[in-house]
Amino acid sequence: MMVFSGETGMEHRGTAFKTIEWTEEGVRMIDQTLLPAQEVYRNYTDYRGVAEAIRSMVIRGAPAIGVAAAMGIALGVRNSIARTETELRAEFETIAETISRTRPTAVNLFWAVKRMRAVFEESLLCSVVEVEKISSTKARLVDEAQRILAEDIAVNEAMGRHGAALLDDSSTVLTHCNAGALATGGYGTALGVIRAAVAQGKRLKVFADETRPFLQGARLTAWELAKDSIPVTLITDNMAGHFMRQGQIQAAIVGADRIAANGDVANKIGTYTVAVLARENKIPFYVAAPLSTIDMNIVSGEEIPIEERSATEVKQLAGVAIAPQEVTARHPAFDITPHRYITAIITERGIAREPYTESLRTLFEPTS
Repeated sequence: MMVFSGETGMEHRGTAFKTIEWTEEGVRMIDQTLLPAQEVYRNYTDYRGVAEAIRSMVIRGAPAIGVAAAMGIALGVRNSIARTETELRAEFETIAETISRTRPTAVNLFWAVKRMRAVFEESLLCSVVEVEKISSTKARLVDEAQRILAEDIAVNEAMGRHGAALLDDSSTVLTHCNAGALATGGYGTALGVIRAAVAQGKRLKVFADETRPFLQGARLTAWELAKDSIPVTLITDNMAGHFMRQGQIQAAIVGADRIAANGDVANKIGTYTVAVLARENKIPFYVAAPLSTIDMNIVSGEEIPIEERSATEVKQLAGVAIAPQEVTARHPAFDITPHRYITAIITERGIAREPYTESLRTLFEPTS
C-alpha cells in the first residue's frame, strides 16, 4: 500500500479533491481517519485492502462505500490469476463475500456488489473462448466500477438542484455527520444540496454537529465547507436544541445510509435526536439520498440492521482515554428516524413527501 501526502501538488479548489478514484496502480482514496490534521492519500493494490479501508472507515458514507465496493471487486478480479471460468467464479465469490462483510447498514454496498455481479455474469456469456472470456470480464468490471463513480457524481449534482429550492436565502442550515463529497464519489448528498444553493447565489450559513464519537462533523464536514468558503459554525451534538430554540437554525438536512420503503431512515447515530428537536421547534428536517440508498425490500426501519462498533471508540478520543477503562460503553453507529419526523426526502429523481410508501415507489417508475 502506497501513501501519498497532501503535498504531492494535487490541487484542492472546493470539491476538486477526489474522495476515491481508479488508477492503473489500484484504488486511490483519501484517508478520512486522518482529516483534518493530515491530508493523506492511500493507494490500495489488493481487494482485501479496500475491504479493510471500508471496515476501518478510511472511506465512509453510504454512496462512497458503494463506489469503493465496486472498485474493490474490480480490483480483485483484475488481479486474478484464474485460468478457467470455474476458477474465476470461485474467486469472484470470495472477493464479493469479503467486501460484503465489511459494514452491514449502508445498503449502497450491497447494491454495488449486486450490480457488479450482474456485469460479471453477463460478461461470462459473451465469449466461448475461455481466455477471451476472462480478459473481457476483467475489463468490463473495471469499466463498470468507474461508471458507478461517474454516475454517483452526476446523481449528487441532480439531487443538489432539486434540493436547493427547499432552502431559503440567508438561512442557517444544521447538518449532522458528513454527507458531502467525502461521503460520496464527489459533490455530496446533504452538502451537495447546500453547495447547489450557494452556487445559485443563496447566502447560506451552516451549523455542523461535531457527531460523536467519530467526529465526522468536526473533522470532515467543517473541513469540506471551509475548503468551499461556505460559512460554517461547529457545535457539539448537545447544542442543537439550544440554537433551534433561539431561532438561529431554519432547516436541518442530513444524508442516509438506508431508507426503508415507508420512509424510515437509518443514518449516523444522533440523527433521530436532531429530527425530534426539529419537529419540536417547527423546523423542516430534510434527508438527501440517491435512489440506491432506498431499500424497497425493507418495509420499515425496524428491519434495518444497525452496526455496533467498538466501545473503545466511545471511551477514547484520538487514542487518549476519556473514560475509566473498566466502564462499559455502547456504540451503535446508526439510529432510525421514523418517517413522521421527515419533511421531505430529496433524490436525483425529485422530492418525496408523505405518504412515503407511495411517493418513494413513484420515484422508481420509468420516466417517459
